[in-house]
Order: sequence, then structure tokens, then C-alpha cells
Amino acid sequence: MTAPRFTTLGCRLNAYETEAMKTLAAGAGLENAVIVNTCAVTAEAVRKARQEIRRLRRENPQARLIVTGCAAQTEPESFAAMAEVDAVIGNTEKMTPATWAGLAGDFGTEPVQVDDIMSVTETAGHLIDGFGTRSRAYVQVQNGCDHRCTFCIIPDGRGNSRSVPAGVVVEQIRRLVGNGFNEVVLTGVDMTSWGADLPGQPRLGDLVMRILRLVPDLPRLRISSIDSIEADENLMQAIATEPRLMPHLHLSLQHGDDLILKRMKRRHLRDDAIRFCEEALRLRPEMTFGADIIAGFPTETEAMFENSARLVEECRLTWLHVFPYSRRPGTPAARMPQVDGRAIRERAARLRAAGEAAVARHLQGQVGRAHRVLMETPRMGRTEQFAEVVFAADQPEGQIVDAVISGVSGSQLVAG
Repeated sequence: MTAPRFTTLGCRLNAYETEAMKTLAAGAGLENAVIVNTCAVTAEAVRKARQEIRRLRRENPQARLIVTGCAAQTEPESFAAMAEVDAVIGNTEKMTPATWAGLAGDFGTEPVQVDDIMSVTETAGHLIDGFGTRSRAYVQVQNGCDHRCTFCIIPDGRGNSRSVPAGVVVEQIRRLVGNGFNEVVLTGVDMTSWGADLPGQPRLGDLVMRILRLVPDLPRLRISSIDSIEADENLMQAIATEPRLMPHLHLSLQHGDDLILKRMKRRHLRDDAIRFCEEALRLRPEMTFGADIIAGFPTETEAMFENSARLVEECRLTWLHVFPYSRRPGTPAARMPQVDGRAIRERAARLRAAGEAAVARHLQGQVGRAHRVLMETPRMGRTEQFAEVVFAADQPEGQIVDAVISGVSGSQLVAG
């Protein structure tokens, strides 16, 4: 018999949960199974999940194939109807020991185990020992979202916002640092809502400061994504004063036109985003920004799109995640006047080109500079601002090394 094989699609939170599932499956004695942890952020993500399931079934004809994750949570019956699939488990069930004990035992009694995600009120902290790579570890601090952006189906897959208590987070990070990890990434669905459901309603900045104070041996702390309008005073203080907090923030911006932002039901306007980036750069001049931006949201005109595209310059964005708008049935945006698909693709391509130019400018600006690089493989690591660096000779994987940048090769820096 063989150990279970896991495939992870989508976000860093999924990557963390896959590691927790590996521990749960091993504890239950599950064997000869393939588990697909799916994403539902776009219709394309769901399509890719189905494609991956079919591929894995062809490669593993005798294994039991189990589907979980956000796409399984939002469309359980459609995945259960796939001939390749043996079981579908929801996002709550996948983190429960009893689920894996059942899968390892009398398999097949409940082929679909997906409950109402909106009824979940807590997110348990799962203490895990490590990840496939020795360089960086992800720690879940929050799950779900209380906001209802008009384009987004993720609350249907993740439920309402709930936080992992700070003590559990700190203990998890201590465990990972003790096992040799030099960088920890805090992950969640709506990170800046962390603490709203905990006693005293602490904020994300409080958690960051507490981690850095109580885990002094942690070299690098990174935040996966934030909603800049909810950045609290302590988070800004950490940006200004804590060199172990990495100077790289991924922002959930989505658009740069005020009317589109209102139709998206976002909580910020374009000037809010610009002010945040200006302040973060004032506090930490080496700060770099990534951002999620949607192209072709319903009713988007060319002028509205240009407002969005200008954010690349006005916010000094570097690492863009561009999403062509994806119509999700059941969301308010799906009932709005849609933009022609060709226009959506063309605008997305223009945004991606602007992002590539921003990356090129950033990389050229690093030539001749010294960087601390966390090695992900023997020949590739990342700077504190998350740029990839390639080396001519092997370096110690998982360690932080000093390097002077001698050039640029494509989308990577070259260490001299």
C-alpha cells in the first residue's frame, strides 16, 4: 500500500491546510488515496480543478480519489457526479480527524460530506511540523470573510470570518522555527479582520508585534495579503520599526475606479489605496507591493479601466496578480451588465504588460545592491522584497545568505 498523494490548487491557505491534512491522514492510517485540495476563486480555477482530477485518475487508476477545498465546498454535487471522484469533503470536514478516520475505515458510506460552512464559528489551530520545502512555512491565523464583495464566491467556500487565537499562532511559529524554518508567512482569507471575534478584539498589528516579541529567533515574518483600508496603527508601527517584518505587502485592491469599487462593494476608494502606499513607503522606503486587480468587471468602461491601470504607477505596484473578471452564478456581479470577453482579455493583457514592466524596473534597480536571500532551492532564493535570485553555485537550502546582485536574467536577479 502507498501513502496518500496530495495536490494543492490555489492560495497559501490551501497550502497550509494540505500540510495539516497530511498529518490527519497519516494519523488515521489512510493509504492508496489521492486528495485534491481545490480552489474556487474563478470559474477558470474550478475548470482547472476538474482537469487535474481527470489527470490524476488516469495516473492513479486504482487509488481512491478524494476532492476537497473551496470548489468542493461550493459545488459538492457536481464534483460527486464526476466518474473519477470517490468522495467529496468540505472545508470544515477536511480539518477534522473523524473525517480521515472514516475515509481510512469503511470508505464509501458517505461519499459527500459537506456541511453548511456558514454555521462554523471557530477555526482551530493545527500544529504542524513542516512543509515540503525547508525554506518557508505558512501559518493560518484566520479563515472566512464577513464582507460580501459582489464578484466573490469565497465566503460560500470559507464561511464567516473567524480567528486563530494569538497563543496558538505563537506556539505554531515557535514549533516551526525550532524545526529550522527561517521564514513564516501568515495566511488567511481576510487577514486584516483577524481578532474581531476574539476577546478584546485585537488587531492584526497586535498579532504581528506579539509574534516578533515572543519568537525572537524567527528571522523573517511575512504577511500574505491585506486589505489596506483596515491596516491598524500597530501594523503600521511594525512596518516602520521591525526589520524582521518583510518589506513586501500584497494588497487586495481589485480596481482603481471609484464607481467600480462601489459596485464591487469594496470598502476603499482609489485615493485610500494611494495614501496607504505612500505612507507605507514613507515608513519603509524599501517596501514593495503586490496587488490583486480585476480586469473587465461588469460596467467597466475604457476610462474606468485606465483609472485601474494607473494604480501601477500611482501606488508603485510591482507584483501584480491580474484576474480577468470571471462571472460566478449566484453573485450580484453576475446580474450586472457584462463586458465583452474580448475586451476583458485585452485589458487583462495590458495590465499584465504593465506589471511585467514594473517588475523589470524593480529588478534593474537592485543591480549592485546587497541582499539577504532565503534559499528555496540550492540555486534559487528570494530577497526580502520577494524577488527571485539565481546563483551559479549551490547554496545551503533553507538558509539566509548574503548576496550582491550583479545582473538580471528575465524575471530573476543574478547573484554575483
